Amino acid sequence: MTKTTIYCARKILTMNPNQPEVSHVAVRDGRILGAGSLSDLTPWGNYELDERFADKVLMPGFVEGHAHTMEGTLWRNVYVGWFDRTDPDGKTWSGLQTIDAVIARLSEEETKLTDPNAPLAGWSLDPIYMNNERVTRHDLDRVSTTRPIGVLHASGHIMNVNSKALELAGLLKPGVNHPGIPLGDDGLPKGELYGPDAMTPVGPFVGFDRSLTDCDERGLRDYAKLCVRAGVTTCTDLAARLEDESVDMMLRVTGEDSFPACIVPLKVFLGMSAEEIVGYVLKLKERSTDRLRLGRIKAIADGSIQGFSARMRWPGYHNGAPNGLWYTAPEQMSDLYHRALAAGVQVHTHTNGDQATQMALDMLEPALKAHPSADHRFTMQHCQLADAAQFRKMAKLDMCVNLFANHHFFWGDEHYRLTVGPERAERMNACRTALDTGVPMTIHSDAPVTPLGPLFTAWCAVNRITASGRVLGAGEKIDVDAALWAITLGAAYTLHMDGEVGSIEVGKRADFAVLEDDPTGVEPWSLKDIGVWGTVQGGRIFSVDDL
Repeated sequence: MTKTTIYCARKILTMNPNQPEVSHVAVRDGRILGAGSLSDLTPWGNYELDERFADKVLMPGFVEGHAHTMEGTLWRNVYVGWFDRTDPDGKTWSGLQTIDAVIARLSEEETKLTDPNAPLAGWSLDPIYMNNERVTRHDLDRVSTTRPIGVLHASGHIMNVNSKALELAGLLKPGVNHPGIPLGDDGLPKGELYGPDAMTPVGPFVGFDRSLTDCDERGLRDYAKLCVRAGVTTCTDLAARLEDESVDMMLRVTGEDSFPACIVPLKVFLGMSAEEIVGYVLKLKERSTDRLRLGRIKAIADGSIQGFSARMRWPGYHNGAPNGLWYTAPEQMSDLYHRALAAGVQVHTHTNGDQATQMALDMLEPALKAHPSADHRFTMQHCQLADAAQFRKMAKLDMCVNLFANHHFFWGDEHYRLTVGPERAERMNACRTALDTGVPMTIHSDAPVTPLGPLFTAWCAVNRITASGRVLGAGEKIDVDAALWAITLGAAYTLHMDGEVGSIEVGKRADFAVLEDDPTGVEPWSLKDIGVWGTVQGGRIFSVDDL
């Protein structure tokens, strides 16, 4: 006979409006048999009462709607970010506040390499905090002139490389003409590469010998540790190449009994035509499993705001920087939307600047007229600068939005001061406007751009505090209940998975975030400080202490 386990907890927040709080949940075969009081659940028959969570708070397992499993692999490179950050094994690395400090850490790690030809790779560089002083190949040449070096920016949209890396890639020469490869006064590339077109050819020479957006086998396992630490049981991989070899690896690793999360990777629209990618993704979908969900596409319209590669409407960047880059041309986006809608394939579209958001809206509207779809749930990802009129248009087109709430803390001060100026910075990631206009909304970390942690992301959306303590756009705050909805059912809805995860109710997968305190019982300021004991995923228990 199938075993039934009933778990008790100090409180169980279900996200089910019919019974928002219960004391017990019954699990059978990895699914939720029921939630309620013990007396409500005993009629299901013989059971084992498990009291290990008696002093904990259970919530639905958090659903991270925009992240990248590549973070698991990046941690084997050198962390050079501005903020302190914790790795998959629980070690906290101190942030670096000057270019000299970055060079010093890279130099220290360079001395540990025994192979003189091995590349040195770093990640999470963020010059905008260093008075926007740009890192050049000459800076990285201070680490080595004989070893290729590459450092990925925090945004993931820019890479800095040294002279040796440019030489190996055939780019250390005059006459290079590419909008993503700026030149110095000597006519040679400065060593700063913008966008995938510029970064990808150099990547193999600087330690990024696979797709910049993909993890490897060890990296996927390490990323899963971050999920447990953050209470995440379902997580997107929102821009994977998903070539045959990587899909085979992900199927094998996620299929292991010890793997603690469901991964939802989206095939990135890069290097294929719209017709090719839609056909490819339809075949991928047939290989989906309970812990690897395939069959969606990620399109990228522009770059990053803090990297000055996002596409901006008038009046442009606050500091006068030139407009950013189109990663996908409007006609390509139109072709993708038409073909995806006709085939019933969901598309998530990265837009950061408001011009990019407008382009996506302008391309989707006629595609929907040509291929009506009652439940497409096409989702704008980031969508940071959308104004109220654009949200109203999203509502009319039945779109969803996934807003980058973490940006308020990590870059809000710089957006206010430098990139977009006070008025537009106040409206960034407009969660309140999204809800008020009826656009289904979730929020995200974009890990590794910022650390994976839905409770921190909820804190950002509720408080809208910058790193300096400024409240950035008080009118766009949402309450705790709305933020918790966003990191559970809200994210699940954007993935067409709200019938499976996102709430604790009968029939759904037994996915729980096990918390040390009650998010609805603490001050909103304290949301980010609630400890995570671990997770339950498909009825399997994973403790942070056992990682």
